[in-house]
Amino acid sequence: MPLAKICGLSTPDTLDAAIAHGASDVGFVFFPPSPRHLSPDTAAGLAARVPSHVRTVGVFVDPDDRTLEQAIAAARLDAIQLHRTAPDRVAHLRRSYARETWAAVAIKTRADLDAARTYLGAADRLLYDAKTPAGAALPGGMGLRFDWTLLTGFRHPLPWGLSGGLDPANVAEAIARTGAPLVDVSSGVESAPGAKDVDKIAAFLQAAAS
Repeated sequence: MPLAKICGLSTPDTLDAAIAHGASDVGFVFFPPSPRHLSPDTAAGLAARVPSHVRTVGVFVDPDDRTLEQAIAAARLDAIQLHRTAPDRVAHLRRSYARETWAAVAIKTRADLDAARTYLGAADRLLYDAKTPAGAALPGGMGLRFDWTLLTGFRHPLPWGLSGGLDPANVAEAIARTGAPLVDVSSGVESAPGAKDVDKIAAFLQAAAS
């Protein structure tokens, strides 16, 4: 059964729903332009509700050290997920903070997968996400998906996960087509940008487990 991460959680009830229905990972976003952004205080309150068998993942966009330090301390992060972050910077942060480190790789064409290999030795896990349009304020969480057949036959250089445009209706197909060992959802379980829906969270996790 694949692992499943519910990302961009911001309220106790939606966090509790993710945990109750079997999420392996819960994601907290630390990026002010995002409607899912959390302050360190809010993140700390949520993290206190997370049992030890569920991992807390902090989501960052090319963060500075201070942002990372505050978030790691507040939310007791088990892992850091880095978007738009160069491999050498990813490697440096992984060494500096001794946390499991995920590197997001934005995908639109098969050529974009070449970037995955540049994270070998720098990250612990790759997260394949849909490439957002040029100039977009957010690197993800926009409900976009990429062509999953691009992953067919690709030799993954690291453990990996699938993100981008997943929802309760398509996650089972996505897993069947790609063999994803981990799936990651944000906007696909929302009723509005940043507003998670407990019923959609339950439906997504049920579909992923099936």
